[in-house]
Amino acid sequence: MNKEWTVGDLLSTSSAYWRGCTLQAAVRLEIFTTISEEQMSLQQIVALLDVDPRAAEYLLNALSAMGLLVKKEGLYSNSPESYNFLCKTSSRYIGHIILHHHHILDGWAQLDKAVTTGAPVKQRSYGEAVERESFLMGMFNLAMGIAPAIAQQVDLSQRHRLLDLGGGPGTHAIHFCLANPELGAVIYDRPTTRSFATKTVEKFGLQERISFAGGDITTEQIPGGPYDAAWLSHILHSNGPEECQRIIDKTVAAMEPGGVILIHEFILDDNKDGPEFPALFSLNMLVNNPEGCAYSGEELTAMLQKSGVHDIKRHSFRGPTDSSILYGSV
Repeated sequence: MNKEWTVGDLLSTSSAYWRGCTLQAAVRLEIFTTISEEQMSLQQIVALLDVDPRAAEYLLNALSAMGLLVKKEGLYSNSPESYNFLCKTSSRYIGHIILHHHHILDGWAQLDKAVTTGAPVKQRSYGEAVERESFLMGMFNLAMGIAPAIAQQVDLSQRHRLLDLGGGPGTHAIHFCLANPELGAVIYDRPTTRSFATKTVEKFGLQERISFAGGDITTEQIPGGPYDAAWLSHILHSNGPEECQRIIDKTVAAMEPGGVILIHEFILDDNKDGPEFPALFSLNMLVNNPEGCAYSGEELTAMLQKSGVHDIKRHSFRGPTDSSILYGSV
């Protein structure tokens, strides 16, 4: 991608973390949730959050300058977007993934070290339970934002048994089943996600059509087959090429002839110089993961072909962070 960079572009890119850290601090302090639908003075917010008045004013003013808060006659209120996406009481809340970004910030600050060593770097710990919750809930919230659109755009109307591989709470399985009344599904993921998945499936009243199977795809075969559809959403990027190939091989082995396998990932162009988010996501995996990365369409196609998948195509769906879908027949 050709871009003519100015000094201003370079400086704004170098300092872009200022905006990110400001947003993350506000979410961590629950400023948006505290204000909710109200208009509040600095003094009210300081009292409710028990923070330093001078520092709080700087933060609130910065959030206002970013358009996340509205400041009028000394009172602060949420913008419509902040109320919808950054208040815990909203069904569209995305604060968990923002906290996840906060938790991995230390690693990104050491990106030069990761590039030098080729290995993940040591990061500050916020506690395993806290970090796991923000990641799982963050991925759930993001999936809830795009799963209904994917379920409408991906045709599974002729399918009867779906494997949601590494499906966590089963967000995609749920929406595929809601869109296709004849479809049943199995969520296959680590046993630690069973409780989360069961509660989510029950919330949508789909416990008769969606079940959970616990296991480890890296060491075990996939149970419950054969399946005539398989959905692999953001699973492969956590693994190196050889492990990805094994995962696809195992998935295909659990499917019946004529089944469709769909891979939803941050897919790079074959030249690997775009789109921007998948390219940056590879660096995120470098900092946090021994082997994972974003793969190109060419690389994923080769893996699928090696497993015997044919008629491989790119779906027209594009997610808000340049995620896309590659699919083929078994």
